[in-house]
Amino acid sequence: REFAVQALYQVLIGQDSIEGIDAYTRDLTGFHKCDSIHFDALFRGCAEGRALLDATIAPYLDRPLAEISPIERVILWIGVYELQSCLDVPLRVVLNECIELAKSFGGTDGHKFINGVLHPLAPELRPHEAA
Repeated sequence: REFAVQALYQVLIGQDSIEGIDAYTRDLTGFHKCDSIHFDALFRGCAEGRALLDATIAPYLDRPLAEISPIERVILWIGVYELQSCLDVPLRVVLNECIELAKSFGGTDGHKFINGVLHPLAPELRPHEAA
């Protein structure tokens, strides 16, 4: 997830191709230790589906999407993507991992913002698990 945050941040703010960002990320120190299959799913799924992810997130925001920090935005992409597409990852794990990513990479209270968006969104995306 940490490598996915870094790569998706580059997608959001950079002008490089998805393939170029993918190759660059795979060359980063420590990448060989990560779950590359999960990275591929997160990176490709979020990068290719970012418009739909933004549309899913937008109704839960307290401000316009353009005012969300890029780090928090990509963490929200990861959370929504995992809730929708990675059904083998439990809901609580998705929420916790996104909060931890925000603590590591985001602003001072970014983790509270991430929780405030994903917590009410999760029951809609995984009603069977949230019940």
